[in-house]
Order: sequence, then structure tokens, then C-alpha cells
Amino acid sequence: MLSHLEGSLSGRRYDADQLIGLDPADGRPLLARYEAPTRPFGPASPEGRRGALWRWKDLLPVRDERFITSLGEGGTPLLEAPRTGRLLGFQNLRFKAESLNPTGSFKARGMAVAVSRAIELGARSLVAPSAGNAAGALAAYAAAAGVPATVVMPTDAPQANKDEVLVAGARLVLMDGLISDCGRFANRLAADQGAFDLSTLKEPYRVEGKKTMGFELAEQCGWSLPDAIVYPAGGGTGLIGLWKAFAELEALGLIGSGRPRMLAIQSEGCAPNVRAFQKGERFAEPWAEAETAAAGIRVPGSVGDFLVLDCIRESEGAALAVPEAEIRGMQARLAAAGAGYLSLETAAAALGALLARESGLLEAGERVVIFDTGAGFKSESPNLPLPDPISADANEWEEALRPPAP
Repeated sequence: MLSHLEGSLSGRRYDADQLIGLDPADGRPLLARYEAPTRPFGPASPEGRRGALWRWKDLLPVRDERFITSLGEGGTPLLEAPRTGRLLGFQNLRFKAESLNPTGSFKARGMAVAVSRAIELGARSLVAPSAGNAAGALAAYAAAAGVPATVVMPTDAPQANKDEVLVAGARLVLMDGLISDCGRFANRLAADQGAFDLSTLKEPYRVEGKKTMGFELAEQCGWSLPDAIVYPAGGGTGLIGLWKAFAELEALGLIGSGRPRMLAIQSEGCAPNVRAFQKGERFAEPWAEAETAAAGIRVPGSVGDFLVLDCIRESEGAALAVPEAEIRGMQARLAAAGAGYLSLETAAAALGALLARESGLLEAGERVVIFDTGAGFKSESPNLPLPDPISADANEWEEALRPPAP
């Protein structure tokens, strides 16, 4: 059961039953804290009428189940990937397929919980900035909850994400700038119009939805965590959520104290956490002129940067920047190796895993999990080096009948 909120940096304690954003003491994220469950938890809990995420409701913040808004999120598979493993140099590689969530990315988890809890606490309209998949997730869950939502996106965000927002009936504001600029405008909208701001890590509950990835991963691995986790890092809530999940599972006695090495992957075009990690700094300076085709990791700065860097260092992991020019090519190589049409963010993570293997940060025989955070069809991929399709009509089949080149 939800007990209270705690300042992630200040350590101060706050009442959880109020609509609240950042820690009033220092403007840093608040984290939800729980009492130990008193009834069957996790694996013994029935899934019921909702998505698998809500199996873990005893360590989620919604108190009254009537406020739960669900589209069937959670319960994504942990897929073995032998051919992709050979491509990247691993003998035991698996993908956590978050692209199978209702809105096509892991963002569905965070918005399911954050929207549910905000409505329970009295929010009547919602707003958030987004560089990509969070936009569609907010629009979808706000529509399911029956509340209006506004999404603020960079003008050059992927068109598929813009379409999601409009189809779901949310208001879309396009801004010439980066996600950080959109965040400032969302904050102004919240202040002027009374909407509750669901910006990344600027409220306590999106990370709670994302931590369920860690619960599922531990269960799927037989309560023995992998050796390493590779994750594409934008705002960083995915990594923070995983780290929080492992601590909560250990407190329940479901896992031991061992942790995977956490590898945060960014693009060379936007790598504030990598730069801070390399310099040994706990806080990351904003990245000037951020640029990457992987919209979800084009985040020049995050209010929770220190939480990401803390978990990387505590796990003896690493933060790596991958060449921007190679991300699109990796997307195609993954698909050809049988991994499916994965997002550019996931392609960046796979490229990071390859670089980690080549540099010796990861060994071929280690148990490695790459998080597939989103579906490829939601990415903008205008310049992939793909072959031309074969043309045929109802009567002229000659070219199409030729066997493919070896």
C-alpha cells in the first residue's frame, strides 16, 4: 500500500494524497514509498479484468480500483533472440518487447498509472510535453479516463506520434524547439489553465508504471536477474523505474542483493548523461543543439539525471554514446536478423550493446537484456538504405518470379 512520497534528493517526506509535482524543497523528483503488501503479491495475484501491469497493484499508487484506467498494458514477453545475438556478439541475448504495449511503447505503462492516480487525486485536465511516444500514450489514456489533455511537441516530432494525439481527441501544440522548450510551455499551460502537468519525472507516478517492467523481468528470469540491461535513455524514467523495482523486490525477499549492470545508451547528437558519466559528475549539464533521429532520446536535460547516473554507477554499469549515422542502419540490420521492425531508440540500444561487446564492457556469454522500448513504424525513417521493391501487375510476373539473389 502507498505510504508516502519522498524527495529523491532531499529525503523529505510528503503526504501522498495530494496532487503534487516536484519536491517543494529542491525542485527534484518525488518517489513513491510503500508499506509491505499484506496479501498475495505479484505472481500469486490474479490478473483480473485489466492488463497484466495491475497484477502488481499492491506496489502501485492507486488506492481505489474504480479509478484505474487500463488499455491492457504490461505483460510483455521476454524474447530469445539467437540470430540477433549472433549479430551483436552474444550467446544469451533477449529482448523485453515493450513495443507490444497498447500504444506501441513502454510509455503506456507510465501513463496508465500516472493518469489513473491524477484522476483519483482530482485532476480534471492533463498536459505534458513529449518528443514522441509519450504523446500518444497520454492522449490515449486521457481519452480512456474521459478527461481533456494537451500535448506539446517539437514541430519535427515523428508524424505518427502527432497523428496519435489528434486521433485520440487531445489538443496538440507544436513548437519550434526541443522537448525542453515544450516542457517550459507545458508548465505555463498548467499554471494558466489549471491542468495537471505529467512531464517526465515532474510528478511521482509515471515512474511507478515503468517500474513494473522490472517486476516482470525478475519474474520472467526466475527471480534471478540478468547480468546486464541495455536501455536507450532519454529522460531516464525507464532505468530509474527498473532500479526502484529491484529494490522493492529485494525488500520483499523475492530477489537478492545482486543487480544487473545498467547500460544507458544515448546518441552522440544528444548525450548529456554520457558526458556527465565520463566526467564523474552526479548532475548532467544540458546538451546544446541536441539532434538525433531517435526522437525518444533527444532529451537535452532531465530533472532526474542524478538518479540515472546513480543507478549506473551503483550497478558498475556504463553510459555510452553511439554514432548517430549508424542508428538507422542498425534498425535495418536488426529486422533482417529477425528482431522485427524496432524503433530507432531500440536500434540505438542494440548498437550500444554491440559497442559494449566490442570494447569488452560486456562478455559474449553474459545474460544480456535489451529493452525494445517502441515499435519501428512510429519512427521517422526516410533515409534507410533499402532495396527497391519488385514491381508486378496482373499479367507480367516475369521479374517477380526470379529467385532472390543469394
